[in-house]
Amino acid sequence: MIQCEGLVKIYKTDDLEVVALQGLNLHVREGELMAIIGNSGSGKSTLLNILGGLDRPSAGQVQVGPWDLLKITEDQLVQYKRQTVGFIWQNNARNLLPYLSALENVEMPMMLSGKTDRAYAKQLLEWVGLKERMHNKLHQLSGGEQQRVAIAISLSNRPQMLLADEPTGSVDSRTADMIMDIFRRLNRELGLTIVIVTHDLSLAGKVDRVIAIRDGLTSTEFIKRNPNLDEAGDGFAGAVSPQEAHEVYVVVDRAGRLQIPKEYLTALNIKDKATMDFDGERIIITPPKSLEG
Repeated sequence: MIQCEGLVKIYKTDDLEVVALQGLNLHVREGELMAIIGNSGSGKSTLLNILGGLDRPSAGQVQVGPWDLLKITEDQLVQYKRQTVGFIWQNNARNLLPYLSALENVEMPMMLSGKTDRAYAKQLLEWVGLKERMHNKLHQLSGGEQQRVAIAISLSNRPQMLLADEPTGSVDSRTADMIMDIFRRLNRELGLTIVIVTHDLSLAGKVDRVIAIRDGLTSTEFIKRNPNLDEAGDGFAGAVSPQEAHEVYVVVDRAGRLQIPKEYLTALNIKDKATMDFDGERIIITPPKSLEG
């Protein structure tokens, strides 16, 4: 579904140039439920905006399904955003129109595409647990209910891929668990590809694969130890981090470069250089040997 190779994004002003992504590689299979984590400024939101068609890459390759997002025209970009991708924001005010009911909000993207389907809009609201609230205006809904309306809106044009930017960042833990249950059901029953950007490690621990981004590059990958543990309570009770629930891998790019987790380097007091040895089975990285003598 997603293939990024050497993806670069540079923001320029008159006197400043910021490299947000500096050669990022990422592959996401069709029908996968995965998360992207990283500190503020790591490039994760920039990546999500590019995948959502909200920002243009500067260089490299980025393919989503049949779409080449580096070469896509403006008219094609409108079609891509309407047909291929659904987007959920942390701030649900960006998804919702306050003077409309929940049902009317879900129908709005359909109207823009000329394909209004009230029965399907109602079905979406039932899927997210709002069957009895679909005619309520937004001010009559809680924050968690509004976020669930936003999920229904993101699905209104039957996208192939769902992008969620901190989807549980403004709700309590109980509502966050409910939202993750909705994501898992959509992924399982519709085969929907779902990519979640989050800093919440407990949320990341509830998906099959987690990619960590650091300084605009993919640095570490976590793959679930037991793929069958995908329901709440089956090994994910409480705050379970990706490190506990997943096997950890360091990502190696095509040039053979890898990003060693910063905490490992700090523990060994490695700064700009390291000694590397190969014993026939393992690569051993240690602090530099003394150059004196």
